[in-house]
Amino acid sequence: MSNGGPWGGGGGGGDDRDDDREDKRPGQRRPGEGGQIPEIEEFMRKGSEQLKVLMGGKGGGNRPNRPNGGGGGGKSPFPAKTAVVIGLVALVAIWLGSSLYKVNPEERSVELMFGRYYATKGPGLNLAPWPFITYSKVPVTREQTVDIGSGRAGTNDTGLMLTGDQNIVDLEFQVVWNISDPAKYLFNLGDPQDTIRAVSESAMRDIIARSNLAPILSTARGEIAGDLRSAVQNTLDSYDAGINIVRVNFNRADPPREVIDSFREVQAAQQERDRLEKEADAYANKVTAGARGEAAQVKEEAEGYRAQIVNAAEGDAARFNSILTEYEKAPEVTKRRMFYETMGKLLQNVDKVVVDTKDGNGGVVPYLPLDQLRKNSSSTSNTNSTANTGGSN
Repeated sequence: MSNGGPWGGGGGGGDDRDDDREDKRPGQRRPGEGGQIPEIEEFMRKGSEQLKVLMGGKGGGNRPNRPNGGGGGGKSPFPAKTAVVIGLVALVAIWLGSSLYKVNPEERSVELMFGRYYATKGPGLNLAPWPFITYSKVPVTREQTVDIGSGRAGTNDTGLMLTGDQNIVDLEFQVVWNISDPAKYLFNLGDPQDTIRAVSESAMRDIIARSNLAPILSTARGEIAGDLRSAVQNTLDSYDAGINIVRVNFNRADPPREVIDSFREVQAAQQERDRLEKEADAYANKVTAGARGEAAQVKEEAEGYRAQIVNAAEGDAARFNSILTEYEKAPEVTKRRMFYETMGKLLQNVDKVVVDTKDGNGGVVPYLPLDQLRKNSSSTSNTNSTANTGGSN
């Protein structure tokens, strides 16, 4: 067969592949080539030869009869030293591109040298010479959350906890945290979310087990949230976790769903009981205060009466002693004086008429004023009845 084939194949004689080729006309496909046309094969071959020339090699190979070319090798359009310099510059550029990195303001980077901790870098453009130093960027200011009791973490995330008074409460709370030490965060915790979840749930169960149900449902939520934050933070600090607990959001505290209706009825009954107890206490305080006031008033009146009687007795005794002293000095004068004083007191309120008959004028006819006596008796009876009515009231 001829040395030159219809697709430009050729080359030295004695090539066994030429014997196996079938004689095909130009433009036809060869078997087993998958429909590739000769022009595309030629284009690919020329491209590979040009690539060899650019890389400093020689083209042509052992095909002296190629179309549009001889058997001699071509020269590279660039000298060998220039190609080496360009290659080195390209390698340096690639190395710098792999070593320089940017850290955002909300991030910190932890650099590792041969897998060991090397340094923590702040925001900006940093250099980590690859492959000796690698880095990991960590968001330190972003607040992350762990929800407990919402059911999002699976069937075990129920939030049911036992209180100190043997009741069950259904809690839902959220732990908000961020990263305080990136190196500790990366090296000391395998799964931060699960660690915070486990620590928070354990601390909450401990706090709830020491509390009663009523304060948990009403007034103690803020205090429980503060105690939980302190407990979780202390535990994570003991782990060197590099995590800061920002706050705890106490979202919900309810009885279990199965008994919530009955629990509300019990709560309503307790509130009604408390209301009645407060009303009874108020009435008792009112009555007690009134009784105490009346008792104090009676006691004061008794004290006043006692003081009055004692003072009157002491005054009478003193007056009697003074009269006795005067009587011992002048008995007759003292007797007459005492007689006149006594008669003055007795006759002071007596309605009397004195008729002087010393001169013998007996012409005065005694007159008995019956109408005046009747009037005086009626007024006296009215006065007594009024006094009796006032005393009965």
